[in-house]
Amino acid sequence: MDRAAIQEPARRPVHSLRSLAAGILALAVAPLAHADARTGASADARAAAAASAPLPAQFLAHPLFAASYACSEHPWGELPYLGDDLGQDCVQQQFVDEGGHAFMKSYRGDGLRNEDWFGWDQPVLSPCDCTVLKVGVNATTNVPGVLGKPPASMVVLQAADGTRVVLAHVQSLSVKEGEQVKAGQAIARVGNNGYSRMPHIHIGAWKDKQALQIRWDQRAMPVP
Repeated sequence: MDRAAIQEPARRPVHSLRSLAAGILALAVAPLAHADARTGASADARAAAAASAPLPAQFLAHPLFAASYACSEHPWGELPYLGDDLGQDCVQQQFVDEGGHAFMKSYRGDGLRNEDWFGWDQPVLSPCDCTVLKVGVNATTNVPGVLGKPPASMVVLQAADGTRVVLAHVQSLSVKEGEQVKAGQAIARVGNNGYSRMPHIHIGAWKDKQALQIRWDQRAMPVP
């Protein structure tokens, strides 16, 4: 899928908020990070490293959408950059009837228009009670199935405990830097920009320069 990478590896120091934000804007979902990660180590080496590494801490996130959705996950070490490492790509879904059989799908028809995707331009909810640290906008909208170019439109949030969260491929941002937001508050809409080929939202979280595993707060999840 795509990435919202920061220019610093997930286990190296980030020197300042300025370099952090610049890294996100410059390498949001960068293809080189993916290629380097895949060619840098064999599957056996990755498995051995994972077995010896401590389990990452978790970030409990409010659901991103007020609708059903599914997420694909970036495995540990696949994209070793803060905001990418252990991140997820989330797509809204609905039941679609096809010849009397109902399936959960992400789009209607052939999905070749952004408007075919159920998540397109739908509200994106804040995953936490947070401060808006940084926003960035890429005004170019991709055609579904055609990979776009970075950077992605994004918003970076910070929770009271220092946890930082990036949401990428957003559009129509309704918040500004320095603003306080509540978990579940609509802060943007689903877009398709940057290194992306479909309408979706990438989410990544980290604290103290360590990537966090994202765990969804199922108490707040919508019932399909």
